[in-house]
Amino acid sequence: MSHDTYELKAEAREQVGKGSARAVRRNGKVPAVIYGDKQPPLAISLTYKDIFYKIHGGGFLTTIATIDVDGQKIQVLPKDFQLDPVKDFPVHVDFLRIGKDTEVNVNVPVHFINEDKSPGIKRGGVLNIVRHEVEFHCPANAIPEFITIDLTGTNIGDSIHISAVKLPAGVKPVISDRDFTVATIAGSSAMKPETEDTAEAAAPEAAPAAEEK
Repeated sequence: MSHDTYELKAEAREQVGKGSARAVRRNGKVPAVIYGDKQPPLAISLTYKDIFYKIHGGGFLTTIATIDVDGQKIQVLPKDFQLDPVKDFPVHVDFLRIGKDTEVNVNVPVHFINEDKSPGIKRGGVLNIVRHEVEFHCPANAIPEFITIDLTGTNIGDSIHISAVKLPAGVKPVISDRDFTVATIAGSSAMKPETEDTAEAAAPEAAPAAEEK
């Protein structure tokens, strides 16, 4: 499951538009919008410090939050945010209102375990991560914090596809038309040479035998 839920206090904004958003920022707050669940969008402002630490603390877009808007508590999932391109502080946030049947598309990080139990990596092979995150469609209240791939027994040349990953109930890849690759075990110049040397030594011996026939 995703990170623990949290609560943010917010104030409703009567005015919307660029001028209103600038005024909110001048007052040390961040403009935001709550939308979805077949209800009208709700413009709000959030305390700058609260939202800054949530965005930069990790897991922001996969963690359900409760926003207290002047006493009304609304369950939401952050869907997008904009940062100032120079100073990296938040300038706007979009929240999706969560109902009991809400399903969402989210990018979930991929974690790898048991690299020390991979024969290919032990030989000097390299874990080549094709996708650091995978986009999934899942219930909003059952978003995985991450998915785990076990590298036990993997060898050089192996590809790890999404079908090999055990996913929680109700969690499905957004890409559904192919069994896409998440990672591979690739060879490298640092590989231990025993197997290659053996193959090279055996090759000249095989040639005379072929000529005698």
